Amino acid sequence: MEVKVFDQTGKATSKKVTLSDAIFGIEPNDHAIYLDVKQHLANRRQGTHKAKERAEISGSTRKIKKQKGTGGARAGSIKSGTRVGGGRIFGPRPRDYHFKLNIKTKRLARASAFAYKAKSESILVLEDPKFDSIKTQDFINLLSKLELSNDKVLLILGSQNDSVYLSSRNLKRVKVVTADSVNTYDVLNAKKIVLAESSIEVIEKILN
Repeated sequence: MEVKVFDQTGKATSKKVTLSDAIFGIEPNDHAIYLDVKQHLANRRQGTHKAKERAEISGSTRKIKKQKGTGGARAGSIKSGTRVGGGRIFGPRPRDYHFKLNIKTKRLARASAFAYKAKSESILVLEDPKFDSIKTQDFINLLSKLELSNDKVLLILGSQNDSVYLSSRNLKRVKVVTADSVNTYDVLNAKKIVLAESSIEVIEKILN
């Protein structure tokens, strides 16, 4: 699959790059995508949720009223979960949501996500961006020239570039990652994928 390479002024250059069919041209595997996204979202959870149960509530354990003869339901202490101010019945407890996933499944999921974006023509290749200084306006101008100002954009760099990353950090609809850290969720969550020219080789090396 051949695609044009754009420069920072938003114009197509004379260069073209070939995206590997083994990654960008495969038949997407929806189940692999589901598992990888599920793991990503689960691993992001803190798991620090906690509610007090009746053993942890401060209060008397005295029996509120006699067992029989009142005409109402029997009642124990004020800490009962059926009473206002009582403990939570089977409340959430701190837990770890992390689970492991086979590395081959994760690679298949990423390749499938890229394949979906390639099919929908949502991938754009850009010459490696270079900013002289850290300025958000420079990044906004880049998006404007590429006609991506109103889209949710994922920019994938070949290697760490602090001037580009820091210039994009204040923009809500933009995420900048390196090719060795990109995940399936980020690819699917973006409307447009912008690949820095040097990132293609890294992605193909990892996913092949």
